[in-house]
Amino acid sequence: MNLPATPAEEAVAAELAGPAGSAALGPGYAAALPGARAAVLTRLWRGLACEPLPWVERRERGSGGLRLRLASGARLEGPPPDPYATAPYVTELLLDGRPYRQAARLVAALGLSHGEGFAAELDGSTASLALSRAGQPRGDGAGPSAAWEWEQRVVDGHPYHPNCRSRPGFTVAEQLAYAPEHRPVVTLGLVPVPAGECLVAGDWPAPWREAGRILVPVHPWQAEHVLKQGADPSGIRPGPAAHPLMALRTLAPADGGPHVKTALSARLTSSVRDISVYSVETAAVLSAFAQSLSERLEGRLHITRTLGAVTAHSADLAAVLREPPEAYADSGAGERVLPVAALALTPYARSASWRAGFARLALSVCLRVLDLGVALEAHGQNLLVVLAADGTPLRLVYRDLADIRISPARLARHGLPVPDLSGRLITDDETVLRRKLFGSLVAGALGSTAGSAAALGADLSAAASGLAPTADTRALLTGPLPTKALTLMRLSPGTPGDQWADLDNPLTGG
Repeated sequence: MNLPATPAEEAVAAELAGPAGSAALGPGYAAALPGARAAVLTRLWRGLACEPLPWVERRERGSGGLRLRLASGARLEGPPPDPYATAPYVTELLLDGRPYRQAARLVAALGLSHGEGFAAELDGSTASLALSRAGQPRGDGAGPSAAWEWEQRVVDGHPYHPNCRSRPGFTVAEQLAYAPEHRPVVTLGLVPVPAGECLVAGDWPAPWREAGRILVPVHPWQAEHVLKQGADPSGIRPGPAAHPLMALRTLAPADGGPHVKTALSARLTSSVRDISVYSVETAAVLSAFAQSLSERLEGRLHITRTLGAVTAHSADLAAVLREPPEAYADSGAGERVLPVAALALTPYARSASWRAGFARLALSVCLRVLDLGVALEAHGQNLLVVLAADGTPLRLVYRDLADIRISPARLARHGLPVPDLSGRLITDDETVLRRKLFGSLVAGALGSTAGSAAALGADLSAAASGLAPTADTRALLTGPLPTKALTLMRLSPGTPGDQWADLDNPLTGG
């Protein structure tokens, strides 16, 4: 059934057909729109069905699906929700009996507070997702060989966020030029800043220093739209050519070397991707602490080192240099390192026994780290797995320490030194610690690899016997599973920080 295009869907089609677009992608984009609409609608239904939304008064489950009674008196109906499903199983929702097949139009019809902005984001997410899918090569072949190629295969973005591909402020031409799923090579810029005006952590490389100045790598989108230097090329030096990774603003230089995390002052999914001064201030201490912690894991977990960080005392002009994860894979032995988000694209994810082994490895390692005193944000982008030549999961690699949580009390209990840190990274609140890990690893990474509640339940059941019998393990296996309430957060722009929902635990049904 042909649906009238939304404003964002029309705008992308028009730009593709225009002089700055890519007319060859037009037919593929049009063909991808129905699937993209269903994918975003499925993600939205997860939020509507499972999150503590204040305007949902009652949820009524029946054999035919789920009915939401809203504070407005309206009723919203859809299929039985599976909060761990990644296949787009929702193609239509009924609002007072009227069918809606586009997430943006449904949210607009609901008339919610802050709903207008959220509807626009959903519209952009749908259109960008169709654009992302339009240019993909046919067939998986033998799979990529380079680690950055695996990252670029994760076309659909966040597996559960309705704003999985929301990129406000990016034109179609900019998405094609910078987004990883379009496989571009991006030329970074280097902004010279007097050294006395910079805060530097770790070792900043000599090639990016000159005569009392620090050369700060910047993303070209940031230079054009935020630093306002695009019209004056003399103010910015050409930097290395690089491959954008899943995070879009983090890139792997084409000639090798450290990954470069740049500031990108745009809201992607939920967050503005700048780099806080706090992150640079804590970078060296945090990296050294993480290295000492990983030594307790007997080679089962490696944490990529932060090699250097710099900020011009501005979240808009800062960068972090990070050790590449492939440093921990023995390519000579046929080992590969994949981001967990890419596992669903491999044959391994279709094997129940393989997933059980991977879940056992990921849970045992991350629960051990939690018991020691650190909650990792182990979602599919931050967590990577090293695979043997035959696909056996061998060990984990973790990157990006910017949003972990550290418990001084737990560290002290194990006789571990507490790092000289303060601020948002430090907490002894067990709810906060468990939400950080369980929400990212179980309700996120393992859930999306499994692809359904039934498959996740089987994976957890198979892995459970190999886990240490700690209070954290009991909470994981017997209680509801926390997840970020992503829809609620986008509809609550005045509420700072994360908000949470509890999902049914597929092991217990509650």
